[in-house]
Amino acid sequence: MENWVIKNKKADFHQLMQQCGISEVLARCLVNKGYTDSEKITAFLNPKKENLYDPFLMKDMRKACDILTEKIHNHKCIRIIGDYDVDGVVATYVLYQTLTKLGAEVDYDIPDRIKDGYGINAAMVGAAIEDEVDTILTCDNGIAAIEQIAYAKDNGMTVIVTDHHDLVHNEDSGYLLPLADAIINPKQPDCTYPYPGLCGAAIAFKLSMALMTYFDVADKEAFLDELITYVAIATVCDVMDLVDENRIIVKSGLNLIKNTENKGLLALMDACGIDKEQLSAFHLGFVIGPCLNASGRLDTAKKGMDLLLACTKEEAVELAGEVRMLNDVRKEMTAEYTEKAIKMINESDMMKDKVLVVYLPDCHESIAGIIAGRVRERFNRPTIILTDAKECVKGSGRSIEQYNMVEELSKCRDLFLKMGGHPMAAGLSLLPENIDILRRALNENTNLTEEMLIPKVSIDVHLPLGYINESLIQELQRLEPFGKGNEKPVFAEKDLRIKSAFVMGKNACGLRFRLENQYGKEMEAIYFGDVNEFFSYICNTYGREEEERLKTGRGVNFKLTITYYPRINEYNGFRNLQLIIQNYR
Repeated sequence: MENWVIKNKKADFHQLMQQCGISEVLARCLVNKGYTDSEKITAFLNPKKENLYDPFLMKDMRKACDILTEKIHNHKCIRIIGDYDVDGVVATYVLYQTLTKLGAEVDYDIPDRIKDGYGINAAMVGAAIEDEVDTILTCDNGIAAIEQIAYAKDNGMTVIVTDHHDLVHNEDSGYLLPLADAIINPKQPDCTYPYPGLCGAAIAFKLSMALMTYFDVADKEAFLDELITYVAIATVCDVMDLVDENRIIVKSGLNLIKNTENKGLLALMDACGIDKEQLSAFHLGFVIGPCLNASGRLDTAKKGMDLLLACTKEEAVELAGEVRMLNDVRKEMTAEYTEKAIKMINESDMMKDKVLVVYLPDCHESIAGIIAGRVRERFNRPTIILTDAKECVKGSGRSIEQYNMVEELSKCRDLFLKMGGHPMAAGLSLLPENIDILRRALNENTNLTEEMLIPKVSIDVHLPLGYINESLIQELQRLEPFGKGNEKPVFAEKDLRIKSAFVMGKNACGLRFRLENQYGKEMEAIYFGDVNEFFSYICNTYGREEEERLKTGRGVNFKLTITYYPRINEYNGFRNLQLIIQNYR
């Protein structure tokens, strides 16, 4: 059961249509996103690189540039320390390419997900001391590395932190900051940067932009344009809100990536069968990103870095094949253990739990978060997936809007060896004997109600089929790229007659309908959800005879109400309008 709600935000739509030169449908979609001012609407619809903020508005940016410039001129050894996810790898790549271009003596290190855990650690600092590194430059980590950075400073090293994560908060003394020589993080309380919602790679890019102004470099603009393409990938993969500066980065990156000369990126797009001309944020977040991420999950993130740095086509093709294969293995493992988790929930008393805590002892710890996300989507409940690790149990959690996961886990702090995260996701480790205690504690003390667990479908506009044409679909494309913070609009049409229905593909990957509304307007519609679940719903609601009539192409006696998004389908030179069904009743 879902709760369908039509958004009904008020505005002077006629005025917005006139001032911005847009249709009422687009105006309503923009108002539902919170844009009621014509200037802000114009800026949103026309994201331009020229509107990126001045990097020197970030606290310590000039200080960091001064330090790095001096280190470059004096040939001091600089080591970049990144992280193992896409954001960390791209941030490392951006800084490594920039410093190399500026003539720095630079190398990099990326932690191993299983052996090292997240971010800079004492062993990495020790290795840098042993290698006589002068300066450590962190990216996508470091803001919480109080002890590790103190260790580096005690050994005479210069440390610059670039990070986007939240600061460590101490109840007695407020925010704790590492004793670095410069800290670039717009979430610092005294940083006046206009938009703090950047990913780690975007912060690294800002440092690159600023550092470039210190040097007389040829093709500076083309170099920075190339970097934006990678930052766009990291922004989508790190699930940043696609508004403000992030929208500019991703929109620009999607345009610029079509002209990339990066051998590794080109080889990866070829290996994944991506048409550069049709590239969207979906490809960044669900095809390219997961391949880069898979190397950090199942092998080493340095393989993803090697791919981006590949010098020859042969090397790029080989590495692209390897990361693609790793991602295929990751997908198989994810599907297998997601199925196990769902089966375990359905066949146990967990079905009555409002917070799901599932223990999969032999699951690879690197995919626990992905599985938690899949289970959360299936049951619309906060989900924690636990798995065996060295000497303890590790877990990842994914939440729903009504449940602040890190806040709720903090109430059970005594059960954990380690815990951190934010409202929608968390990571933790604990002893095996505390698993059942954790499950009981989270469920006995939750404020979640049954109503909160009903999925909510927010509809932007009730849009009859007769309004859908190519020009409207092209206008809606101005809202792209879609993603977190800029979700695809949801339209609805009610009481549709099913003229025909066909199961698509050998593996029943979806359903193809011919639908007709009450005014006789017909349109093709595709549903890519669970086909068996759809037919079960029809059977349970209208009876087995109606299910059979639908399956065999005979007329049915019920009508369908759907939420959808329209698209232009192009195949073999043929174009037609198509609805992609998202929900049905």
